[in-house]
Amino acid sequence: MKHIILGTAGHVDHGKTALIKALTGIDTDRLKEEKERGITIELGFASLHLPNGMTMGIIDVPGHEKFVKHMVSGATGIDLVLMVIAADEGVMPQTREHLQICSLLGIQQGLVALTKIDMVDEDWLELVKDDIHTFLEGSFLDGSPIIPVSAATGAGLPEILEALDKASSEIKEKSDTGLFRLPVDRVFTMKGFGTVVTGTVTSGQINVGDTIQILPGPDTAKIRGIQIHNQPAERAEAGQRTAINLQGTEKSSIERGHVLAGVGTFEPTRRLDVIFDYLPEAAKKIKNRTIVRFHAGTSEIMARLILLDRDELEPGQQAYAQINLESPIVAAAKDRFVVRRYSPVTTIGGGIIIDPLPRKHRRHDDAIMREFSLLQNGPNVGKTAAVIERTGYEGITTANLIVRTGINGHDVKKILESLNGKGQILALEGEESRIISTDIYQTLQKKILDETKQFHDKFPLKEGIPKEELRNVLGDYINPKLFNTAVKDLEKSSRIVTEKEMVRLPAHRVDLSGELDEIRALVADLYISAGLAAPTIKEVQEKFSQRKNQLSKVMTVMIKDGTLVKINEDIYLHKDILSGLRESYKNLLLKDGKATPATFKELTGLSRKFIIPMMEYFDMVKLTIRAGDQRILREK
Repeated sequence: MKHIILGTAGHVDHGKTALIKALTGIDTDRLKEEKERGITIELGFASLHLPNGMTMGIIDVPGHEKFVKHMVSGATGIDLVLMVIAADEGVMPQTREHLQICSLLGIQQGLVALTKIDMVDEDWLELVKDDIHTFLEGSFLDGSPIIPVSAATGAGLPEILEALDKASSEIKEKSDTGLFRLPVDRVFTMKGFGTVVTGTVTSGQINVGDTIQILPGPDTAKIRGIQIHNQPAERAEAGQRTAINLQGTEKSSIERGHVLAGVGTFEPTRRLDVIFDYLPEAAKKIKNRTIVRFHAGTSEIMARLILLDRDELEPGQQAYAQINLESPIVAAAKDRFVVRRYSPVTTIGGGIIIDPLPRKHRRHDDAIMREFSLLQNGPNVGKTAAVIERTGYEGITTANLIVRTGINGHDVKKILESLNGKGQILALEGEESRIISTDIYQTLQKKILDETKQFHDKFPLKEGIPKEELRNVLGDYINPKLFNTAVKDLEKSSRIVTEKEMVRLPAHRVDLSGELDEIRALVADLYISAGLAAPTIKEVQEKFSQRKNQLSKVMTVMIKDGTLVKINEDIYLHKDILSGLRESYKNLLLKDGKATPATFKELTGLSRKFIIPMMEYFDMVKLTIRAGDQRILREK
């Protein structure tokens, strides 16, 4: 069944609340101050049972200019507007502003209640009707029914009810992304129940027992109970006026403008990409970086309007813009918003959010303008691909993609399958699957190759760059999972080689030339000439005391390529010398069945300084195994 929300609109004291009471029997003025002053200050709520069997939720909004911000928050989620105009006064300033707000919020259907007809004669009533027809020309209410009514006498109430019944059956169901979201418009405490919030479910559904997040903060709470039209319910769905009893949170931690959402589905934001419509009725041009009052959902926040392709905007014009917010809000693509002037406080424009989580853009950038155009007018596949591209190396979850495109979850899944089949995206599996553009992924791989080559050019004597150093060079914004996947894929395609924690290009070889090659030859000759009685590191350094830096580089390379083999921290042998010793030692073991330090000394003629480290070395490389003071051969 469709869920319809009716919202009142109109000038202060034109009889909105009285009409709702006459239709429903419910007085939506609940505050003492409202009853004393006779005007609606806060939002009021009621429900109306229609002849077609539907139950319509009603939001009664304030008409006084000082409370227009409450009107904006109340208008969020409205499907049908009841524009209330008093017959004794006709069209007034807030009538005009409320119509503008409803239009900016995308409301497309409604009717006009011409109230207080008991206070005027027929001739005056006809004049007011003509004036209203002229006022509504070109608006979404042009051609809508104008029904004379009196809350005091009951005249016209059946006609109002019949018109609402007919209009509700003609309203199309709104598209639903599938992600639960409820902007909070009221919070209070009920004795015996605790914290209760109310609002209109804008998308998705929620069940008793579910856990939700209270954004923009990190707090979560459990759904203890749900009421719809003052009746207990197990579930609330998109389009329903809902009261939710929360367990695990205090009233003081929630306020109007906060949003209830599924845990981990929405993210707070301080920046929005928008299409901004500047009202023709605006008094003057609006300049780039103008401070405005921004209204979306049930939030009102001070913001700065950044015009991206011009320095000022004429009344009646439309522009692509970014909204920079003083405090975070929760929003989704396709959400409507209203902008009011900072001072004097009047409605000057509004529009549609096309990306709630964008990066900061350069102004006067043609590529950015093309991207905005695609997000505004492009096909869903194109929009989805563009948003994935926007997330860069971070990638995006499916839930976040739904939020940033405004496309429902079922369609997003089909689009992702299509993009994956064409090789345009890939999914990184982990705690949560993240989708990344193939172009972005290939750019990362190219960066890895480029940085590795630059490292080789800068440090030709090093075998390669440590993995962690490579990731840090690329930037800490690179997800470790993404980096490791890219490295693994590059290795599979033989474009890089990984050795332990080192990364190098396949063609990279340590190349000693000139003076370094000369030192290498001298060091090799030194170790070959010394045979088994190899010089210590300190002794080698003394021989090359004038070229210690060059010696260190050369020996590092010789150790890496296996020319010199480490016996212990101070003793290295030339590989050819060690190979000969290994063969002789093995023959000794085969002949005698064992070896001791004494027999090893007879074999090599070395002192204990060399004997023990060398025997331990052969234990370490698994030629021998120690048994007491003896060694025996591991292999036959």
